[in-house]
Order: sequence, then structure tokens, then C-alpha cells
Amino acid sequence: MARYCCFGSGFSEFTGHGSTASGKGKGCHGQVKVSYGYNLVRGKTNHPMEDYHVADFVEVKGNELGLFAIYDGHLGDTVPAYLQKNLFSNILNEEEFWSHTDRAITKAYEKTDQAILSHTPDLGQGGSTAVTAILVNGTKLWVANVGDSRAVLLKGDVPRVCGQLAVSRAFGDRNLKSLLRSEPDIKVENIDHTAELLVLASDGLWKVMNNQEVVDVAKRFKDPYAAAKQLVAEALKRDSKDDISCIVVRFKA
Repeated sequence: MARYCCFGSGFSEFTGHGSTASGKGKGCHGQVKVSYGYNLVRGKTNHPMEDYHVADFVEVKGNELGLFAIYDGHLGDTVPAYLQKNLFSNILNEEEFWSHTDRAITKAYEKTDQAILSHTPDLGQGGSTAVTAILVNGTKLWVANVGDSRAVLLKGDVPRVCGQLAVSRAFGDRNLKSLLRSEPDIKVENIDHTAELLVLASDGLWKVMNNQEVVDVAKRFKDPYAAAKQLVAEALKRDSKDDISCIVVRFKA
């Protein structure tokens, strides 16, 4: 279905279930040069790391897709781990992905949630938020969000939240399913010379920094990996106790 185009020079350091992960990479082609960096750090709570991420480029039918996601789990890490492995594959396997991308994303989110609920004996009673971004040939960005993670695009020097916060939505959480939905809030943006950077992060960052503060820090760095590291460091400095996960994507026309 898809082959990996460019593997980033990613590296990770793990302790137990994983306390930190970081890395970087870039796209192979496209009208806009794209590079990314990510940094994940376990919080100060007594549970294992529950944040998972995706940051990669794949080639599908001659198109380059940048795939970026933050999955913030709760009551265990089995659901975000499942999303990391399956959600993007499910989206790209939808027949309507190229013709009606928003419908394909919505269908894949719902099908993935149903699969999680049907595997409750294996995956447990926990759940996960998800913010995903798909960059098509460096020119069109699709962002979908379920939960309180967030993606912010800096375009024309104005930070734009890509999708509304959906705190009443999550994957999994069988015991709360009558109150929670997995239908994502979806936003599409054209990426042109006015687009500077995209930040995806879990609430470990957003609890202690607002949109403007985040982009002000990120745009100081040409290297998105350095920007992601600095954002996590700033959140820790502000005494964020939750797991902190951050991906910074840089655009250059």
C-alpha cells in the first residue's frame, strides 16, 4: 500500500515502558521543503509513559504524504499504542481518501474506535486522544482531532488552531462510551509561502502554554528538532506534570 520514502534520523532512549523519545527527518520532494523534529518526555506521575507519536513520510501512488500524530493515552498505554500502529493505515486504506479525504478520515476514526472496543479484553478499559496531520505533497494539510491534544499552524504570522478541542471525544473508554464520541473535528489548510510551521502536542504542553507562546518559542529555531526540545523544556520549567509530547513541522517554500 505504501512504502517509506524518507526515514528520519530518529533516536530514542527508553527506560521501562519508555521515558523519552526524540528524533527528526525531512521530506524527499514537493514544492515546499518540509522538515520535522519531535520530543516526548514522561511526566512526573507514577504511571508509565502513555503518549505515543508518529512522524514520518511515506510515498503512496506517487504522492508524498507527511504523517504526524500525537496519541495521549489514559488508564494505560494499550490504546495509544494501537492507534500508533493502525490509525494512519486505516485512513490511507479508505477508498475515498483521494476523492473525499474528510469523509475517509471520519470513517477510519470510527472504524478504528469500533476495533478498539471489540478488542477490550486485550486493550483494557482505557482510551486515548488523537491529533493527526496528513501533509499531501507539501501543499495541502489535513488535521483531525479527538480530545484535548492540539495542532497549531503558524501561517501569515498568525497562529491558527487546526480543529476545535474536542474534550468530549476519545478512542476507547468503553465504560464512558455513552458520553464520548470518536468523530474527529477536521480542518484543511493550503500550505504556501505564508505557512511557517506546525506544532502538534499533547495537553502536557497546552496546560502550561498558550498558542501564541508556543509559536513564539518554535519560530526562534530554524531546526524543528531544536524547537521541539525547547518547547518540552519550557513546559517542564513551568512545572507541567503530565506526559509532554511535541512535534514541530517546518515549511520552507
